[in-house]
Amino acid sequence: MNPARTEPTNVCHVVALPYPGRGHINPMMNLCKLLASKQPEILITFVVTEEWLGFIGSEPKPDNIRFGTIPNVIPSELGRAKDFSGFVEAVATKTEAPFGELLDRLEYQVTAIIADTYLVWVAGFGNRRNIPVASLWTMSASVFSILHHFHLLEKNGHFPVELSGLPPTRLANLPTTFSKQTLHRALEGVEEVSKAQYLLCTSVYELESQVIDSLQVEFPFPVYAIGPTIPYFQVLNQSASAASTTTGLINTPNYYLQWLDSQPAGSVLYVSLGSFLSVSSTQMDEIVAGVRNSGVRFLFVARGEHLTDLFKDGCGNIDDQMGIVVPWCDQLRVLSHSSVGGFWTHCGFNSTLEALYAGVPMLTFPIILDQVPNSKQIAEDWKVGWRVKRETGSDYLVSKEEISELVMRFMDSDSDDKKELKKRAREIQEFCQVAISEGGSSDTNLDVFVKDIISKSCSYKST
Repeated sequence: MNPARTEPTNVCHVVALPYPGRGHINPMMNLCKLLASKQPEILITFVVTEEWLGFIGSEPKPDNIRFGTIPNVIPSELGRAKDFSGFVEAVATKTEAPFGELLDRLEYQVTAIIADTYLVWVAGFGNRRNIPVASLWTMSASVFSILHHFHLLEKNGHFPVELSGLPPTRLANLPTTFSKQTLHRALEGVEEVSKAQYLLCTSVYELESQVIDSLQVEFPFPVYAIGPTIPYFQVLNQSASAASTTTGLINTPNYYLQWLDSQPAGSVLYVSLGSFLSVSSTQMDEIVAGVRNSGVRFLFVARGEHLTDLFKDGCGNIDDQMGIVVPWCDQLRVLSHSSVGGFWTHCGFNSTLEALYAGVPMLTFPIILDQVPNSKQIAEDWKVGWRVKRETGSDYLVSKEEISELVMRFMDSDSDDKKELKKRAREIQEFCQVAISEGGSSDTNLDVFVKDIISKSCSYKST
């Protein structure tokens, strides 16, 4: 893009700064695409590390979104799983200076910054530069509220319902973390939100209305639920039939959609445990054996040599009737497919939102962090899923026999339990789809937010 030729001299310039992780970058980009489509006159500079630009730089985006880069905070961000605490600390301490230098080089003045809440320094940075900051929280509003009032949990051992707007929450359903240092940084990020000018939640107001209302009372600035920040606009614009036109070869892009086309409605269990964290090798062996022994059709996202070895006996071939294994898939398109009747999920919030939007019941298998309270919301509050684990903690092993029996019951479309799950999932799906429709809660909140930042003064940067 050549700004001198293609951009107006007076623009509303928004800088978006996601946390350098897939679960944070995706919702930020989806939000920016929505903003860009609502107001084409907005210019958005999407700032990522150099490594992440290599991952997403070639993906399609609107013309009014351009990339800016800052250096990697550690030699390889994909290595963050080996030293996650070190990665968190590096993001907190090594991103502010290069971001400030980048802003100084930009051709247009910055009207507003949308930054991930976990970037603990951004709100203070914006205040020093007189730039409004919108803090984007990419987990549930309930998890934000829990962290916001964490000191009360420590003091009383329970969460006061009248203060938080939360349903009763047991200590066992609180977020788990890697270390005291990562917890400290998470709490710091939530605390720093008080210095921002907006709080944006990727959730849907109707799903967490009491919590969001409670947060709005506590903060002197707008709290907007603008979710689900998932790529639903891409699914709406592409028909499944066109997307699944393939030659039937295993190396054909989106071949798994053709396989799904050949399966009975609601018969396939989609299994994916996320893109970053994973379960133990022993537990994964039990999951694979349990799912396969259940006799249920499945689409399994498998990462790593260990997993692919488990499927070497032919499973994963495009001609298999009962199961197919893929290294990656277009998850929302899969969940929206009529043959998918259930989702085994690690309960990352983006995956949770996609399942809620698609109206797919879930089997929850949380691993760490906010996945634990997300599982509680899915199973207890929204009643759209069942827990796989009876207990929390990485040491608890669920056997293949337990898994096989559970999967068979969960995927039995004729059972009263599954019918009730499907009914509730359809109700939640309607909440999500109404929220993003014209005049819905998320659509309205986005409109109000956009109009407000456009009203801020923005002008061409003098040189």
